[in-house]
Amino acid sequence: MVVPVAFFALFFAWPVVSIVERGLRVDGVWQFGRFGETLSRPEILDVLWFTLWQALASTGLTLLIALPGAYVFARFDFRGKGLLRAVVTVPFVMPTVMVGTAFLALVGRGGLLDELWGVRLDTTVWAILIAHVFFNYAVVVRTVGGLWAQLDPRQEEAARVLGASRWKAWRTVTLPALAPSVAAAALMVFLFTASSFAVVQILGGSTYSTLETEIYRQTVVRFDLTTAAVLTMVQFVAVGAVLAVHARTVRRRETALRMVAPEQAARRPRGIGQWALFAGVLLSVALLIVLPLGVLVERSFATSHGYGLDYYRALQAPDPSGTFLVPLLDTIGNSLRYAVVATLIALAIGGLAAAALTRRAGRLVRGFDALLMLPLGVSAVTVGFGFLITLDEPPFDLRASWILVPLAQALVGVPFVVRTMLPVLRAVDERLRESAAVLGASPWRAWREVDLPLVRRALLIAAGFAFAVSLGEFGATVFIARPDSPTLPVAVARLLGRPGELNYGQAMALSTILMVVCAVSLLLLERLRTDRTSGEF
Repeated sequence: MVVPVAFFALFFAWPVVSIVERGLRVDGVWQFGRFGETLSRPEILDVLWFTLWQALASTGLTLLIALPGAYVFARFDFRGKGLLRAVVTVPFVMPTVMVGTAFLALVGRGGLLDELWGVRLDTTVWAILIAHVFFNYAVVVRTVGGLWAQLDPRQEEAARVLGASRWKAWRTVTLPALAPSVAAAALMVFLFTASSFAVVQILGGSTYSTLETEIYRQTVVRFDLTTAAVLTMVQFVAVGAVLAVHARTVRRRETALRMVAPEQAARRPRGIGQWALFAGVLLSVALLIVLPLGVLVERSFATSHGYGLDYYRALQAPDPSGTFLVPLLDTIGNSLRYAVVATLIALAIGGLAAAALTRRAGRLVRGFDALLMLPLGVSAVTVGFGFLITLDEPPFDLRASWILVPLAQALVGVPFVVRTMLPVLRAVDERLRESAAVLGASPWRAWREVDLPLVRRALLIAAGFAFAVSLGEFGATVFIARPDSPTLPVAVARLLGRPGELNYGQAMALSTILMVVCAVSLLLLERLRTDRTSGEF
């Protein structure tokens, strides 16, 4: 636990505390009275209420739509499975500003639905909720599906033999085994949607605002650090309470499970019901994920004089405005380098943390578990500003160092590593380790021979998540990325903030490149997975 605790203390707790101190401490005196004053304002209460209920609605809707997809990926074997898994993960690595832009092009003024049927959903809560499902679909599919694929199906089959219906066998055998993984996925979705920024800002306009957008507005637009600090503390306390409840309830439901290699559980769909489910999942993926991505690709080629590669060619030229000190095409290499380093950091920190949480119990460890998830729910704006004001003096003078960006990205990647690996690690029967020890294996060899083969797949999934969120991280990176080495999401956001057809087209082109880079990276990861099967139809 020492290394993860030190990492979070230095790169998370210190920056956040520094920002809060600057906002609430005036002339050496803490202004705690500002809490009541701020939280009694009607507009702030409206923000708090909308943040809560839209996050709950987004989480429920995501689980409802994505859990059938998790089952299909876990239990069915079909041609193109790796490609489809990569496709559903692409939205998760897109900058959230591009998620909002994709749905604006789909459901906004002049969008596809407006052109075809005269339907507009922008500035409505439905656009926000659907965009959140689009963004978080992969969280449920990969987190829940990762464990589901390794559950021994013979346990459910035994219940059927003993007279249980298909529904009762699933409800009494499989669902309890999946509960920790489902809860972990729900928690991540809730935290992401509760701290939603760009999606709400673009699709909600001035009608809707979350805590994250309000913190940004108070910090950047109004320069009111006091109000921003109060809202940050409210967000911090709320997220901490959610994590504490989650850790308490999930820990009680975790048990050792019978696990098998994923290829032993996957098979071709059988019967009308399974084929109908498979077709329904494909249709939902096509409408919810492929269609918005297709709109982005189409806009990247649509110029004022017809379809062409003009926007892509413009990426190779120097920026005439001087905003970017390098050609925009260089942002691709920057993003990949940062993402690789951030993934290695996240795997190291998250792996150690997951191992510690598996072998120890008690209040201290439960608090440590909650600490690891806080970066998902605390404002990235706060973290980004905190980096700038804290990591600027020896011995941690990192403002001019390239490593600052991967460190910020790794903060968001670590929770995914922990939440992906922890259910699998805790599901390993402790008697297997004890048997290895009795036979003379050292702790290291027991881990290598017993744990590693079972968690290798979860480790690869965790690496994919960490790499994905690093590629698409925007909230903190936008404040610390240097002008001579911007990331791709930062470049897209700045292009969208500038008027003109060329800027918009270049943003669409960069977003399309990001999607392709993500898909290729995820496909390469799929080839390294240990659960690839040869069955096709």
